[in-house]
Amino acid sequence: MQQPPESEATAEQKFFEAIARKRLIHADYNGATMQLAPHQLFMRHGELFVSAFNPAKNWRSEEDWRLGNFKLAGLSNVALTEDPFDPLPTFDGSVPREGDQQLFAVE
Repeated sequence: MQQPPESEATAEQKFFEAIARKRLIHADYNGATMQLAPHQLFMRHGELFVSAFNPAKNWRSEEDWRLGNFKLAGLSNVALTEDPFDPLPTFDGSVPREGDQQLFAVE
């Protein structure tokens, strides 16, 4: 199966690559451009979601850092960057809710 050119890669493909290569994603969400460090892709009720850390968010301290869960259908203008990220030390690979099905996660 031939891979589509980068410009035609789907958001899902970009998130898989970002997780595998530990690269940041830029995407629009609720009218704002966000920088995301995706840690895992998972399914919830037949919908694709990503658990990602937003390093640009104004966190009170590093102890408050946590992953947000974003429905892929709600993200637009998804762009894979070459900017690396380190996974959060607290990430244990578990899915956010019982019944969620993990597809791919950082190691």
